[in-house]
Amino acid sequence: MRCSRFAFWSRTLKQQKPTLTSTFEHAVAAAGAGQGAASTSRIAVALSGGLDSSALLHLAHAYAQANGLTLHAFHIHHGLSPNADTWLAHCEKECAALGVSFEARRIQLQDQKKSGTEAAARKARYAALGALCREHDVTLLLTAHHLNDQAETVLLQLLRGSGPAGLSGMDAANTAASLLQNDQLVMARPLLQASRKQLEAYVAERGVQHIHDESNDDPRYARNALRHKVMPALEQHFPGFQERFARSAQHAQSATRLLAELAEQDLAATLEEDCLDISKLRALSEDRAYNLLRHWFATRGLSMPSTAWLSEMLTQLLEAKYDAQLLVTHPECHVRRYRDRLHLTPKLDDLAGMREDQFDDKPGTGFSWNGESEIAFPAYGGVLYFEPSDEGLDAGWLRAQKLVIEFRRGGERLKPAPNRSTRPLKYHYQALNIPAWERGRLPVVKTPGHLLFAAGIGMDCHNVSSGAERIALRWQAV
Repeated sequence: MRCSRFAFWSRTLKQQKPTLTSTFEHAVAAAGAGQGAASTSRIAVALSGGLDSSALLHLAHAYAQANGLTLHAFHIHHGLSPNADTWLAHCEKECAALGVSFEARRIQLQDQKKSGTEAAARKARYAALGALCREHDVTLLLTAHHLNDQAETVLLQLLRGSGPAGLSGMDAANTAASLLQNDQLVMARPLLQASRKQLEAYVAERGVQHIHDESNDDPRYARNALRHKVMPALEQHFPGFQERFARSAQHAQSATRLLAELAEQDLAATLEEDCLDISKLRALSEDRAYNLLRHWFATRGLSMPSTAWLSEMLTQLLEAKYDAQLLVTHPECHVRRYRDRLHLTPKLDDLAGMREDQFDDKPGTGFSWNGESEIAFPAYGGVLYFEPSDEGLDAGWLRAQKLVIEFRRGGERLKPAPNRSTRPLKYHYQALNIPAWERGRLPVVKTPGHLLFAAGIGMDCHNVSSGAERIALRWQAV
């Protein structure tokens, strides 16, 4: 009898679902501990005034009181709706009633035509929230994303043809320094396991007042179209699909973590200084090479290329000859191959000196040295340093020279040491493994009829001697 009674209560406990409050408390504690924010005494909620964030505010208020934390509520005023001022006033009133510190930030959207209103608003909103958290010394920001939002996100990503990373949906907690513009801030979504129905029941039971954003009814936005037209149909035919979508997202998150671990191992094995070894990249399977390249782009803070672009780039890189100087253009950088190495280089504007020196009959920039330790040459992209040295140019002789700085025109030759041959600059660049695209931004310093110095190579030995008051030249790009 006792055993059967015990079994009955065990089954009953297993069948009981955790409450919204317990789900919230566990998620906040896990977010803080998992992201290193457990010791924080200040937390904040992103408060729009809608049903979801209003439920979040009340849950966070109770949690903060129970744990002795300071709670802030931050409201972002986009100015897109004629009701925006009313929403701000509502949020301020609700926070005052609870005794929660409140602050609003008005923002103006940028690049709406380029990215769309929805994306521009999101970017500006999170940047403002990151700034508010930094100003108030908050390291844990809570948002009201819930189970239904997760299902919408996964479905949107699926419709866009995303891979495992996109299908992972939203994390329970993460840092997003580029989005929040705050590298100390953890953003947590403690309602991600709660459904919209649970939140509706919570606010109804407690009489929580909230506003309605009419933009959420506009079917022109993809998420709204899913929410009002597609999701109800899915719910009718596949009840509880949100939980299954969330479970799929968790599987995708696990797969993404495994792919990231593999990519890190492959990158460590393939990376040579700041570039990739093409021969080692070629030894990987195609899928593994794609995974490595995506990870490499991510570590460099570059936007993720499309699969088609990545496929075309990889084909060109692997099929090119060893001595090919291949260039593939990414929206944010150049992908170059040089001597069986793959480089990611920034897109740089031409320097003024390049335009000035493109005519053979026009000299570069004339100057004289009057004892300065350095002279800046913005037109040539750097600073020329004059440093005391045991071996170098005689300081008195150097002061008397009419000096010229310019980019090489072709035909220049340099003898780096008495026991070495005079060779064209191209030979020296090749010997020093300086890629062709860098050579065009390395100036030379001359006197009439003589080359004194070539950036990236060094001094010509013909005018170099040992003794007191000797000066060595050094170039530093800026």
